[in-house]
Amino acid sequence: MITTAPAPHLNFLGGAAGDVAIIADDGELSYAELAGRVGRRRIELGGVRRLVMLEAANSVEAIVTYLAALEGGHPVLLIAPGDDEASTKHRASLAERFDPDVIATSGETRAALHEVRTGTAHDLAADLALLVSTSGSTGTPKLVRLSRQNLLSNAQAIASYLRLTRDDRAATTLPMHYCYGLSVINSHLLAGASLMLTDRSVTDELFWTDATAQRITSFAGVPYTFDLLEAGKLTDRLPASIRYLTQAGGRLAPEAVRRFARLGERRGFEFFVMYGQTEATARMAYVPAEVAEQAAGSIGRAIPGGHFRIDAEAGAHVGELVYEGPNVMLGYAETPADFALGRTVSELRTGDLARQRDDGMFEVVGRMNRFVKVYGLRVDLDSVQRLLSEEGFDARTASAGERLLVFVRAARQVDSARTRAAALLGIPLHAVRVYALADFPCTSSGKPDFAALVRYSQTIEAREESAAPTDQTVTAESLRDLFAELLGRPDATIDDSFAGLGGDSLSYVEVSVRLEELVGTLPREWPAQSARQLAPPVNVSARAEADDVPQPAPQPPATVGGWRGGFPRIETPAVLRALAIVLIVGTHADLIIAEGGAHLLLAVAGYNLARFQLADVPGASRARRLVGSAAQIALPAVLWIGAVAWISGKYTTTTALLVNHFVPSDGRWNEQWQFWFLEAAIWTMLGFAAMFLIRPIDRLERRHPWVFALALFVLALAARFALVGIEARGVERYTPIIVLWCVVLGWLVARADTIGKRVAVSLATIIATVGFLGEPAREAVVIAGVLVLIWVTRVRLPRPLVPVVRLLAGASLFIYLTHWVVYPAWEQSAPWFGTLLSLAVGIAVWIVYRLISRVIGQTANARICVNA
Repeated sequence: MITTAPAPHLNFLGGAAGDVAIIADDGELSYAELAGRVGRRRIELGGVRRLVMLEAANSVEAIVTYLAALEGGHPVLLIAPGDDEASTKHRASLAERFDPDVIATSGETRAALHEVRTGTAHDLAADLALLVSTSGSTGTPKLVRLSRQNLLSNAQAIASYLRLTRDDRAATTLPMHYCYGLSVINSHLLAGASLMLTDRSVTDELFWTDATAQRITSFAGVPYTFDLLEAGKLTDRLPASIRYLTQAGGRLAPEAVRRFARLGERRGFEFFVMYGQTEATARMAYVPAEVAEQAAGSIGRAIPGGHFRIDAEAGAHVGELVYEGPNVMLGYAETPADFALGRTVSELRTGDLARQRDDGMFEVVGRMNRFVKVYGLRVDLDSVQRLLSEEGFDARTASAGERLLVFVRAARQVDSARTRAAALLGIPLHAVRVYALADFPCTSSGKPDFAALVRYSQTIEAREESAAPTDQTVTAESLRDLFAELLGRPDATIDDSFAGLGGDSLSYVEVSVRLEELVGTLPREWPAQSARQLAPPVNVSARAEADDVPQPAPQPPATVGGWRGGFPRIETPAVLRALAIVLIVGTHADLIIAEGGAHLLLAVAGYNLARFQLADVPGASRARRLVGSAAQIALPAVLWIGAVAWISGKYTTTTALLVNHFVPSDGRWNEQWQFWFLEAAIWTMLGFAAMFLIRPIDRLERRHPWVFALALFVLALAARFALVGIEARGVERYTPIIVLWCVVLGWLVARADTIGKRVAVSLATIIATVGFLGEPAREAVVIAGVLVLIWVTRVRLPRPLVPVVRLLAGASLFIYLTHWVVYPAWEQSAPWFGTLLSLAVGIAVWIVYRLISRVIGQTANARICVNA
């Protein structure tokens, strides 16, 4: 049926006439110039609606033809460009099956329109606008039918949640024939933004030269793209003009999502994780950039105008993910006769198994069928199996993560099957693993047992990647187990760090000592390093062979007892904590006179806050980590002080609740002020947590950690001088706002990563401390301790002292809490005994508290497992 094309169907050109629309190698095109070209190309295509097969290169001519066809009402069948044999064969197959009326190819300077016929051989549905292959490059000719409304609504939704404006500029980092790449073009042109056309890889230096020169504001990629960015250390090449990154085309590992989200925090760009299918035009869901780190692993929420539901059995929380929205396809086309069909589907059953999380985000947990994502391509495993069979391979196919698994009958076929599978799909060799099996496993019903094949591959891969460790060998797994045990985090992985798992100043002593026993001297930044990074190198020859990468020289394994000699080195903060608590207890018990230990501990606490709670690592947000650490101090403190108050009446309710400094007083010391140190630490952490809830502040600190800490120190010092002057008298020296500078001083020490900065902090320590307490000896203790913290990373101690320091530093909170009721009975008669007994009681209470906490944690985990 031949009909004249109606009035313009769809116009994506949303920019002002004089604004730049496209930047190509040969110059710029304004929206007015682009519209002129589109109009002329529309005339060339004719007034009769025809099926246009378009070779969709990232070129001006391809975009002009695409826009002209849409505007003229001609349905477009997108195909991949390329002159290789596979691409040519694929195009020929599609042309033979679907019989286009016009075939458009892109030349150097002009598109070539090859007219198969002057009219059309097809009955074309009125709303049909675009036809896209949904099977990647497997050769199965099945097309998705998309309408004008599908294209327009999806482009509008994307432009809305990305907040696109005329000032945005995208690089065409993805091919136009891929629905993700096409959505970048549609949404930017609709918003009046501009495109920098390129077909260069992100590994090409010229790509980054052009991106910087043209000041692109966005970058789109599939998981493999982001793997390349990290592997090639190319994230530093992202131009300063970048406003946001988007990722779709398959699942990006949650740890990678967190890394790019944190990079965006530091660099000032947003990171959007997205989810979609060709059947939904492009996008169905996105993760808002402001929660990218916390929502890592999820696909986010439905795009504007869309809606998700989980089709699950009664009582189940996991089921098929079903999407509804104006961007859902009209249906499939398997023959040319299907072009006449109208809408045959009203919702999209994605084939993904999903659940809705407590935070409202949706998370895909598996696939219902044999369609999988491999390096951004949606691949039908059965089609791959058939194609390999046509190539002479008796094969079975499966997938694990983003890797294609192929199983053949003979070992001699492994290499050739791997090469051919990669070539058929156009994916890297290392994305394919091939195994030889004499017999393929079957289920009891005689069907192929693909689950058994996946289990077999996992067993082989684990055997290849992991050299069998001896009892003395330290591996990433053994360090992960250490984190899990000491931090109470059974969910820890080898990519988790101490700081990311919520480690803090209360747990780092034991963890650092145990780590040094295993791996030797720790780097300064170890709290932010994962178990994988901390573990010594192992034999990776099997993995190197599998991935075609050079093998590193073998390294000797680290062994238990990695310390050398009789004087192990202990991290300075641990030594200072142990020393400070001994000075505090000994002074209070009248054994010695060496005041100043508590103010020194505040500086050590600030140092540890900067290293742990404020570390730029995966895991909970900084605010959450700070609140968690405050709670770890507050809970045992409230329990202990409350119990003592209830039994003896010694403390008031405000003291038990750690709010004594809020209560008006006469300015003189009394026993209600005995826990001032804990109040100062807790309320400072809570204040910092509130501060880091403000995203611009959090982003500023990530970008400029040294300057931020220095400015905060100056402000804290200024507040002290404004409120009390140089010297703090009476209980002024114990109130959180007055001693805030001590905590921030420790923070500043942790950020002093050069000699010049350490000299500056040393001078600041002396200037800030002298005169503050009005007692030179007391001030000297603080100054000496902070200077050691600045200049001495580790302290060598006789080996017998190591467990003593470990106990004292780890139990310091509990020693501080309990010593007030222990030493007074011995203060006059035997202060040395009162001191030792205070230390022993505090350690004992700490051990009991840890045991009880561990039992409660294990019980809670057991209940969760049973309920699950």
